[in-house]
Amino acid sequence: MATRHKISIKLLLGELAALAYIGIIVGIAKWSAISYVLFPELAALAYDIFVRPDGAWAKAPVMLVATPVLAAVAGILIERQFGYGAESVALSIAASLLIIKLLKSPIAPALSAGLLPVVLNEGSLLYPAAILFGTGLLAISSFFYRQQYAKRAATIPASLNADVMELPSAQYAWVPFFLAFLGVAYLLVDLSGWRFIMFPPLVVIAFEMFAHHNVCPWTEKPFRLVIACMLTATAGFAAVAIIGTGPLAAILVVAVSVAVVRAATLHLPPAVAIGLLPFVIPHPDYRFPLAVGAGTLTLLALFMPWRVWARSAGNLRPPL
Repeated sequence: MATRHKISIKLLLGELAALAYIGIIVGIAKWSAISYVLFPELAALAYDIFVRPDGAWAKAPVMLVATPVLAAVAGILIERQFGYGAESVALSIAASLLIIKLLKSPIAPALSAGLLPVVLNEGSLLYPAAILFGTGLLAISSFFYRQQYAKRAATIPASLNADVMELPSAQYAWVPFFLAFLGVAYLLVDLSGWRFIMFPPLVVIAFEMFAHHNVCPWTEKPFRLVIACMLTATAGFAAVAIIGTGPLAAILVVAVSVAVVRAATLHLPPAVAIGLLPFVIPHPDYRFPLAVGAGTLTLLALFMPWRVWARSAGNLRPPL
C-alpha cells in the first residue's frame, strides 16, 4: 500500500506540473495574442514528460524542440504552396515522417505540428516560432524537473515505461496499411467536409499503432481509445463554448483529459492534446467531437482487421 501511495503521489505531481505548464502557456498565448503559442500537442508532450521524467521524450530535449519546429516549417511551406487538399495533407505527413526518420527522433507529435497548419490554412511564420517558444520552454522546464526527480522512474508503473514504442521502427510492412488509413480518412473528409475527421493527433495515434503495434499501449483497448478521444474532444468544445479560451479553461480541459485517460487505464498523451484543439480552431461547434469519433472509428475499422490477419499470419506479436 505504501508503494502504491508513493506512485500515486508522484504521478499526481507530474500531472500538476503539466497543468501548471499549460496554464502558463495559455496565459502567454492570450497576452501575446498569438494563439499558436498554445500548440495543442504541447499538452501531450508536457503530460508524458512530467509523468515520465525518465521517458524517451523527456530524455531528448534537443529533439523535443527541433523535430516539431522543423515539421512546422515544412507544414507552413506546404500550406503556402498548395493550401488544403489531398496533396498538401500527404506532403505534410510525409515531410514530418522524413524529419522524424532523419533525426532518429522519438517525438512522434511532430506529425501533428506538420499537419495542423495545413488543416487550419495557417501560413504565418509565427506558427513555427510559437512552437519553438513552447517546446523550448518545455525542454527547459523538463530539465529542471528531471534534476529534482531523477530517481522517480523506478517507481513509475511498468505500463508507463514502454520507451521501446518511441524507438524508430526497423520494419516497414505497416506502411501500406498506414497509408490506406490516411487515404480512407481523407476520403471521408472530402465527402463530409469535416476536416477534423483527420484531426492531427489522430495521425500520431495511427502512426504509433501501426509502426509500434507490438508495444503501443492502446492497441489492446481500442474502444476505450474511441471513448477517451471523444470525451476529451467534448470537454474541449464545451469549455471553449462555456468559459472561453483562457488559462482556466485550458487547465480544466487538460485536467479532465488526464482524468479520462487515467480512468480508461490508458497512457494516451495524444488524447490530452485533442481537448486543446478547440482553442485554436476558429468557431468550433458540435461537429468537432463527432468528427473525432468518426476519425478514431475509421482508424479502428482498418487497424483491427489488419491486426487479426497479421497475428494469424504470424507477423504480429501481442504487446509486451
